[in-house]
Amino acid sequence: MNEETILTKKAYFFVPYNISAAQIGIQAGHSLGRYALKYGRNDPNHIIWDFLENHETWIVLDGGTTDDSRDFQGVAAGTMNQIGDSLLENDIEFSYFIEPDLNHALSALCFIADERVFDRELYPDFIDYFINTYMTNSLPQYIVAMRMTPQEELEKNIHYKEWVRLVGGVKNVFLRELLKDKHLA
Repeated sequence: MNEETILTKKAYFFVPYNISAAQIGIQAGHSLGRYALKYGRNDPNHIIWDFLENHETWIVLDGGTTDDSRDFQGVAAGTMNQIGDSLLENDIEFSYFIEPDLNHALSALCFIADERVFDRELYPDFIDYFINTYMTNSLPQYIVAMRMTPQEELEKNIHYKEWVRLVGGVKNVFLRELLKDKHLA
């Protein structure tokens, strides 16, 4: 059993703000099914199986709007579509569901994350990690933000790289930032 298997996992979903409570669960379920088919069908060791057998916690978040039209720079109009684009750009395994009965709208996005993304006590944000680990007298956060010498800046960068490893890599750093300040659907 490797470290990845031991970590607690949760499925995260983004759904449109304007669907009913019943539809929220249905759309999330559709996207989780798509996730299992997409990633687990041919991989008996994929994270989806550990999630389904041992965890099963769903976190359904308000994804805002759904609209696949794009502006001249190629940015999606809908916030859910923007989230999907950013998951794709950051190489996150995710699935989605397009609901035919909702005028073929993007109705759910799904990904699975381990505790390094959501447990901020065991895996604190970088500034808290830095202060708690390397500052000798628990200086307030604004002190850390003050101007540093080049050597201090280099040391902070080294500590940041340590923190990125602690939280499971750059993908988890991205997911932590994506989920920050999101609200339940």
